[in-house]
Amino acid sequence: MRLSMVFVIAALLFLCSSANAQKAASPPSLAPTPAPAPAPDHVNLTDLLTVAGPFHTFLNYLESTKVLDTFQNQANNTEEGITIFVPKDDAFKSLKNPSLSKLTQDQLKQLCLFHALPHFYSLAEFKNLSQGGPVNTYAGSGGYSLNFTDDSGTVHIDSGWTRTKVSSSVHSTDPVAVYQVDKVLLPEAIFGTDIPPMPAPAPAPVVAPPADTPSDTSDNGTSPKSSPANSSGVVINWGIWSQLVLAVSGGLVLFL
Repeated sequence: MRLSMVFVIAALLFLCSSANAQKAASPPSLAPTPAPAPAPDHVNLTDLLTVAGPFHTFLNYLESTKVLDTFQNQANNTEEGITIFVPKDDAFKSLKNPSLSKLTQDQLKQLCLFHALPHFYSLAEFKNLSQGGPVNTYAGSGGYSLNFTDDSGTVHIDSGWTRTKVSSSVHSTDPVAVYQVDKVLLPEAIFGTDIPPMPAPAPAPVVAPPADTPSDTSDNGTSPKSSPANSSGVVINWGIWSQLVLAVSGGLVLFL
């Protein structure tokens, strides 16, 4: 009986030790791996320019020259981002000289590329950018450079042929910045360096001061009083008569 009890106890101890050994050998449980953050949504330039404003003419040029694909790739697949200056439709309508109708397809492509910088710039960054001289555009360097000046937060752009300013911010979230401009940017590399002088501003109208002339009649409609010249004439006449009277009186005294 004792032997059977000892055997049972030994068996139970063996089973317990085996279970503990299995627990010790099992690897520790790992925390679940967090899901990766979703990729940021890309800005669709076609949708943006279609909805944001009257940019249909510029968008048509971007599509016909395939520059839109270049800009979209720069925005989506690079760390530099892109800055685009978008002229309004009225800017193209008012452009008479020089005309864009005589440009070749390659020149139109360069013109479109000239309206972008291969880097994202917020409006605040143009203050430092204006101190570094001409800035190369997506079209290249040399005659495809732009000059920027910052005037109390207003960004002015000068291409030689075009002087304009950023009139509004259409979209400015890294990596895409789109700014509205009031004129088409014309590069010297296409239109040359023989730039016609800017028309002088019209002079301000000169307003003549009101004439301070005396009235011919008094407030009550009566004629004005005699002038000082008439009064002096009366004084002169009285003087002549006084001399004549004195002369006659002196002659009578001598005769008597």
